[in-house]
Amino acid sequence: MATTANIKNGAVILHKNKRMKIVEFLHVKPGKGPAFVRTKLKDIQSGKVIDETFNSGAKLQFILIEAKAMQYLYEDGNQYIFMDNQTYEQINVNDAVIGSNTGFLKAGLNVDLLFDGQEVLNVRLPVHVNLEVTHTEPGMKGNTATGATKPAILETGIEVNVPLFIDIGDVLKLDTRTGGYIERAKD
Repeated sequence: MATTANIKNGAVILHKNKRMKIVEFLHVKPGKGPAFVRTKLKDIQSGKVIDETFNSGAKLQFILIEAKAMQYLYEDGNQYIFMDNQTYEQINVNDAVIGSNTGFLKAGLNVDLLFDGQEVLNVRLPVHVNLEVTHTEPGMKGNTATGATKPAILETGIEVNVPLFIDIGDVLKLDTRTGGYIERAKD
């Protein structure tokens, strides 16, 4: 069993019967009293971040998380179907695991699935995705300087705010971390 000396950012530990990812940590050695480790832990299932303090040298149970490159194929009810890029084996993932990222999944998109044994813990999307606008108010030339935005519905069904000059059929580059518009995709 490992101790607090083995803590690294991104490592996953079992804490209070939950899988927690270490977001950040700090070894603290006060003038009086024993040393300790102050951490921020993110619950992999819920996404909730908590602050936790461990005594220096405390035993921790680290979990080996495996990431596999997969390709998103299609949606079937509340299941999302992914294919292993090496073995071509298909895996069903429940929509609860994917959460709010479902609006960025487009057929053929390569993602990383994080596994603990056979259980899928999370879907890691690429930082940027390109999606086509299917509905928005007509764009107008010259509306580039104001910074005003309008809603647009994209091919996966999500709605984002875009600049006024965006038209139906434009392909947009989006940031999957924030869900925001970055720019029109280059051809």
